[in-house]
Parts: sequence; structure tokens; C-alpha cells
Amino acid sequence: WLVQAGQSLWQILPLNGVGAGNSPYASTSAFAGNLLLVDLQELQQQGWLAEHEVAPTPGLLAQRVAYDEVLPYRMQRLGWAAERFFALPPDNPARQRFTQFCERHAVWLDDYALFMALDETFAPGDWCHWPSALARRERAALDEASTRHATRIGFWKFGQWCFNRQWLQLRRYANQHGVRIVGDVPIFVAHHSADVWAHQALFELGADGRAAVVAGVPPDFFSATGQRWGNPLYRWEVHARDGYAWWTQRLRSVFELVDIVRIDHFRGFAGYWEIAADAPTAQHGRWRAGPGAALFEAIAAALGPMPIIAEDLGLITPDVELLRRRFAFPGMRILQFAFGGDAGNTYLPHHHERDAVVYPGTHDNDTSVGWWANASEHERNFARAYLGCDGDDIAWALIRCACASVADTAIVAMQDVLSLGGDARLNFPGQANGWWTWRMQWHQVDDSHARRLQSLCRLFDRLPPAAPP
Repeated sequence: WLVQAGQSLWQILPLNGVGAGNSPYASTSAFAGNLLLVDLQELQQQGWLAEHEVAPTPGLLAQRVAYDEVLPYRMQRLGWAAERFFALPPDNPARQRFTQFCERHAVWLDDYALFMALDETFAPGDWCHWPSALARRERAALDEASTRHATRIGFWKFGQWCFNRQWLQLRRYANQHGVRIVGDVPIFVAHHSADVWAHQALFELGADGRAAVVAGVPPDFFSATGQRWGNPLYRWEVHARDGYAWWTQRLRSVFELVDIVRIDHFRGFAGYWEIAADAPTAQHGRWRAGPGAALFEAIAAALGPMPIIAEDLGLITPDVELLRRRFAFPGMRILQFAFGGDAGNTYLPHHHERDAVVYPGTHDNDTSVGWWANASEHERNFARAYLGCDGDDIAWALIRCACASVADTAIVAMQDVLSLGGDARLNFPGQANGWWTWRMQWHQVDDSHARRLQSLCRLFDRLPPAAPP
């Protein structure tokens, strides 16, 4: 469908597992894939699941992700598949490929699998509430736990192997058809994660393992009290001492799965908002200096040139702009932000630059139809005049506007392609629960959507070279 629509990029959310509020930006690992994405039918084809075991059960919904039903359904079946997989003889080719995967990814996989096994054992609760020897990662305690929980550790590694090989097959298929995948890297990680537990010295933690200060942003477009994300902040001076090895490994891991990376909250690398851990909102805090160019210089020295999109939204100061331009990372321009002021609004296309990616809206915005329904009268009048439309087909008016921009890249949300209303909104920043559940269904999509999108890309010279007629 993407090829028919003249598209060469497919942007996705972070591939990590979902955490608090079912958000992929609060994962238990910055490296591990989301096991809810593992294709159970492929496991059936391998002989590790029976046909009746992959049949849907009551409670699974087509139009929404019912996480309370999906999670036990999928994890049970992954467990069955793992049992049958580990019953294979060690010299089985699949077992050998699994062993090679574990060895290649041991730098993060060993800690992740043990963390998840311990999380099951001591749930619910944060890792800093585990027995102190495990929370402090005393060697003897870790060795004993690795032996005691060997079966579950094997299960979690098996799940990651399944995710990895299936996703790489998908990526190869996309690349063979001229489609590159744009991945996403959240700047921060969840406190209750294998990363923070395994690398406590890299984060601003107290002696008890709890976050001393947390991340967020001051009052902004989305919230009058700011956004208190609650993630622990980095001890950047410690990262600098080891040449930013953890971040280098993180980017290396992501680039194994995708072709281009969008880095979330890029402004946090120039300066970030620090909030007291006991503060209820993000209104009161202070700006702290980020690692700046040193981080990206270290990563580039290890990985070479990086195709990165900088999410430069929010309060952008000159130092953020200088950092982005120094490494030639394109920024982002959101059309839904363009009509709140006057002709000087930098989000309006006549102010766009080539090194940018333009979107009608992102996963944090309402759909374009939903935005229009709640827009102020000023925004509507300005948009009508600027776009030369009456607003009846606002989603496609914004898609056309994005395609007409001089920005090198234009990406549109599938909800806008389908002209869906606010009930298809994916996320609302600052609201912890009730989001990340919308799911596209293929019966909503037909050839006319592809033809319409391709015609705009042809009109504005955005078709890839090998696009079909």
C-alpha cells in the first residue's frame, strides 16, 4: 500500500515494550523489543504453537488494543512456544541461531532477561524495593537469582529473539520495496527498567536507588502545569567519562532495526528541565545543561554518519538550534501549530527550510479532523484563508500543505489519510492513562487513499524515483 501511495518512509513509534499507561515511552528496556508485536502465526508455522492456540479469544478488540486482555493472551502463548522451543535438541539449527543471538546481544540482553524474571517474582513494585542485595546488584545475589530463575530468563530471551528475527524480516521486505523505516528513540528511560537497575551510576539516583530529580517540561502548549514525566535524569558527567558508551550502544541497537531515527525531545541534549522528585507538577524546576555536541561527536566517532531527525518542538532556544544545525539533523514542523498567531508563525510553510520534516500532526497531537473541531475561531479563519479551503476536508488540506512545503520530507499520520476524528487520537501529553489504544483496520483503507496520496506526491515532486505510474 505504501508503494502504491508513492511513499518511501514509514515512521513508527518506539519498538520497545510498553510501560506505565501503556506508553512505549516508559519501557522496561531501552533495548528490548515489544513482545506484543511478536507474530504468533509465525510461531505456529515453526511448529511451536498449534492452530487452535492462536485463535482469538473473547475480549480482544479489532478497533482498540485491550491491553488487559492482550497481555495475558500473548504472554501465555509465548510461554507455550518457548517450552516447545527449548525441548528441541541443543544442536537444532534454530537453537543454534538463538544462541548466536544471545551472544551477540549479551551486553543488554542478560540484564534485561534477569530484570524481567525478578520483576515477575517481586511484582508489583519498583526494583529499588527488591531485596537489597538484588537492588544493589551484589554479585553473589545476581548469580543465585540467575540460577533460580533460569527457565524464565530463557523465556524472556526467547521472546526477544523472536521479535528481532521477525522484525528484521519485515525491515528487509520494506527495504526491498523502497520503503525505509523511521524509528523513534525516547530521550529518557523509565526508572523501573533494566537500564536504570543495571547502570545506576549513570542516573541521578539517591542512595536508596530512588530518583533524586525527575524529567519533564515546564508549562507548554499541552498543559498549563507542564508535563511531569517522572523519568530519572542522566548523570551526564559519568556518561562523559566512559565516552558515552551506553548511548552509543543504544543508537547502535536501534539502527539495527530501522533506517532513520527520530530522537525524542532533542532540546534536552542542550538543556533539560529538572524537577524535584516529590513535586506534583512540572511548574517548578530549573534548567540544567545537557551534554551538547560531545554526545553526538562520540556517537558519530563510533557509528559514523547518522540519519537522525531531531524532535525540536517546545521551548527552543538558540543553543538547541545551534546543536541541531551543527550535525545537520533536520528538525520538525507541525502544521497544527501554524495558525495560532499571524503570518510570522514559524510553523507556517512559507517559513520552512529544506532541512526539516513537516507533519500535519504527530502522535502527540489530535487528528487533524479532531484539531479542527476544537480549534479557535481565529485558527479556523486563518487556516481557511491560508489553505484556500472551507475546512470541510481539513485533513487532506493539511496533507496537501505538507506536500507543498519546501521541507525535504513530509510525513502524515494514517489517521489523517483516513480523515478520522478525535476518537482516533493516539496520545495526549500530560495525561497518564487512557491513550495508546487506537488501531488501524485494513477495511478502513482502500485504493482511493493511495491514489490520492500519490497524486499529491507526484504534483509536488515527492515521489521516489521508482514510483509506479
